[in-house]
Amino acid sequence: MDQRSELSEFLRSRRARLKPEDVGLPDFGRHRRVPGLRREELAQLAGVSVAYYTRLEQGNAQNVSVEVLDAIGRALRLSDIEQDHLTHLAKGKTKKKRASACRPQQVRPALQQLMDSMDVPAHLLGRRLDILGWNRMAAALLGDLSQVPPQERNLARHVFLDPASRSLYVDWHGKAIDVVSILRLCAGCYPNDPQLTALVGELSVKSEEFRTMWAAHTVADKGHGVRRLRHPVVGELTLAYETLKLPEEHDLSLVTFHAEPGSASEESLRLLGSWSAEQPVRTI
Repeated sequence: MDQRSELSEFLRSRRARLKPEDVGLPDFGRHRRVPGLRREELAQLAGVSVAYYTRLEQGNAQNVSVEVLDAIGRALRLSDIEQDHLTHLAKGKTKKKRASACRPQQVRPALQQLMDSMDVPAHLLGRRLDILGWNRMAAALLGDLSQVPPQERNLARHVFLDPASRSLYVDWHGKAIDVVSILRLCAGCYPNDPQLTALVGELSVKSEEFRTMWAAHTVADKGHGVRRLRHPVVGELTLAYETLKLPEEHDLSLVTFHAEPGSASEESLRLLGSWSAEQPVRTI
């Protein structure tokens, strides 16, 4: 992925979503050839020249300061996550960070033992949303990944290319947008990751919905929330999920699911645990 193009398209997409009234500017009703703020309006809000902002939106971020990026972010009403994404796109990463994107990620035995000891579904996500490890409950809830080739164990592939995911997630569209938004963050941090580029290319070719969502340039990092699932064995469940970052394990996150105490979903999750205990054990 070309970092200059990514920066250009991200800034254009964020500018297009704003109207003059959103940022306190008068709208005199003049016809606008494109949606959103004009470049000169955005430059005025950010306190930079139109020529300077135009160069930045064209992908030329050479020598841009953090202060200018912050001013442009405020003018565009960026969230904290979007601001970080803009900074990654404009400033890039060190050679050390770029090299780390190519290193294979592994699950320490102690982490796998921790997941195996949990009585709730849990799985471990790496960069690019690769699914690196899981416990029996996660296999029962989301599908048995031991039957998937290691190179294809990826959350984005599961959501967009596995037909079973459309039945599993009650709000499949919302889940898909979340996945694309997180993948966009990964692309901003590691634009030179060949495996990530290949993944995005594969999904773009095989899924029109992915192409459309990817072109929207949404970025987010949803660490927690509620997900409704429709399981073929125990029926519909409403589960809360928590994403726990592992600071000493580069780009690894532990994701767990649990039900509200006393709810029907808690009983369904308990039944799922009993059912999964009766299934044959398969190794990762």
